[in-house]
Amino acid sequence: MDDEQLAQAMEFLADMTAAEVARRYARQKGISVTEGLRRFMATRTYALLMDPESYLALESTEYTQDMLDVEEKGDTERWMAI
Repeated sequence: MDDEQLAQAMEFLADMTAAEVARRYARQKGISVTEGLRRFMATRTYALLMDPESYLALESTEYTQDMLDVEEKGDTERWMAI
């Protein structure tokens, strides 16, 4: 796999994880998936997920969801430790 293919694969994984996290977040909050995605996109967790150098896209959806939950609660010390 060359660098371009790897970048495309990472982008795909990040997009799939973002969609699933937004769906779960929306269900948890009782809002639409569109609104869930909009809110998720405004978080540090989302920014990290979209940063290919973070490799967060390689983690499970549950891991990313936990990061979002921790960030939302303002427990940034734990968020940075995850």
